[in-house]
Amino acid sequence: MTGIESTAAASIRAEREAADSRGSNDEAARHGFPGLTPDEFKLAFRNHPAGVAVITADAGDGPVGLTATSVFSVSAEPPLLVFSLSSTSSSAPTIRRASTLVVHLLASDQVDAAKLFATSGVDRFADASSWDRLPTGEPYLTGASVWIRGAVIDRMEAGGSTVVAVHALESSVSQGASLANPLVYHNRTWHQLGEHSRLDG
Repeated sequence: MTGIESTAAASIRAEREAADSRGSNDEAARHGFPGLTPDEFKLAFRNHPAGVAVITADAGDGPVGLTATSVFSVSAEPPLLVFSLSSTSSSAPTIRRASTLVVHLLASDQVDAAKLFATSGVDRFADASSWDRLPTGEPYLTGASVWIRGAVIDRMEAGGSTVVAVHALESSVSQGASLANPLVYHNRTWHQLGEHSRLDG
């Protein structure tokens, strides 16, 4: 801004400096913005459906995996995707260290895998017939109709999560993948998309 700073801008700047000087860890306070409570934020997003994915990796100390509803594509050229990783996830330390990983985009008939990798305190790789390793070493789910192997190119800490950016290196899409009903998570429940949910127009 050139010239005389506006009163509103000066006020916002002063609030931000005051929050910083207090050493606040509250993101809203640090940026000088009012913030929703966790419950308010969750309620707002509860009616927003999301596709379901399972992310697997191995940083050298065994396979880990988790269910994610935060995967989305960012760019086709170059081929980039991102997802968020909660710091409370038992798989988080390994995925943070991994240089490559596999993102499985699940169909509705893979809801059992989604539930398994969303469950804490279980051996998610106990069934040796459900997974294997790629020639490059990453663990992957053999029953997934779509998977993408990618290299982690960036990480950003955001609140209690890490946003992970991935450059897609290779993919596998089964013949029937285009006909499969996608698995969706909505209002704390698993759903499937299909012809029954199609809206014409």
